[in-house]
Amino acid sequence: MPEGWAEKRVIISPDPVALAESVAPRFLRRVAARVDEGKLAHVALTGGWMAAAVLGAAARAPRAQSIDWSRVHFWWCDERFVPAGHADRNDRQAREAFLDGLDIPAENIHAALGSGDGVDLDAAAAAYAEDLARFPGREGAWPSFDVCFLGVGPDGHIASLFPDHPEIQITDRSVVPVRDAPKPPSERITMTRPVINSSKRVWLVLAGPDKAAALGLALAGASYASVPAAGAKGRKRTTFFVDQAAAAQVPPDLIDREY
Repeated sequence: MPEGWAEKRVIISPDPVALAESVAPRFLRRVAARVDEGKLAHVALTGGWMAAAVLGAAARAPRAQSIDWSRVHFWWCDERFVPAGHADRNDRQAREAFLDGLDIPAENIHAALGSGDGVDLDAAAAAYAEDLARFPGREGAWPSFDVCFLGVGPDGHIASLFPDHPEIQITDRSVVPVRDAPKPPSERITMTRPVINSSKRVWLVLAGPDKAAALGLALAGASYASVPAAGAKGRKRTTFFVDQAAAAQVPPDLIDREY
């Protein structure tokens, strides 16, 4: 087995619907356990259709209404630099799927500034870094996320850290601007790899046959510079939640099937 495989767990569901229904209760249990201990919970969200499906499933779960959301803070691993409320915004997706239905203080939802807020891209990235620094964790000047959700693109990108782009190599800042993203919109802000990897748990959620090659490379120990998903690692656990179609290239000894 290639070095590094044993550190990663793969949980396979039969299809995207089952995948979302599998991840959602795990997420709610993890948040509830933290809050029930009287502690704050910090969660980093991602964008994409599977992220929306997971949040939608969480919103439908009765347990969502029993959690003290005043003790939970939500962040985004990356955001598109478009106006607030724009359809491309990751925070809009999360609000519509989940957050708008919660009894949660507005100040607990940490959305990045957009292009209509009177700041340029660099200032928006700096402002998000300053917001993160208000909740320093043991690992740095940012929260140690209890759960960090990540999607994985067909090219292996996570957040807005793209293959062979300079942002994946930056370690001295928590948030950086992205100006030449290979998929639109080209201007974004993104958390850097040190912030993602200081999370207690990194959960990568992906579905579809177009993700199979990226997942295989990530598990096989590819260079994180060329396959950013290969470099995502939680301090306590790194879990790939995938559907059967995305798992075509997963070694059998890594699989923990949900059915």
